[in-house]
Amino acid sequence: MRGCVPPDAQTDVSSEHWAIIHMPGRNRKRYPANCVQIVATEKEARAGAKPAQRLFPAKVLGPSKSSEGQIIYYLVEWIAPS
Repeated sequence: MRGCVPPDAQTDVSSEHWAIIHMPGRNRKRYPANCVQIVATEKEARAGAKPAQRLFPAKVLGPSKSSEGQIIYYLVEWIAPS
């Protein structure tokens, strides 16, 4: 994935997660941790989607620390709400 720090193969600090992202739009590639709600399954992410309330289901990679010192998650892919 271009533009993100790849996961370290020797640790499990950053990994892929199912999530619900709260944002005004879906045009970014990275999101601050306070906008990302990690959930256990893809089904939970789809169920938590509420586009009218700006809640979008996704698969994310993280957490990671940005050069500005913020904790962020990188977008892997958007998933369609159920």
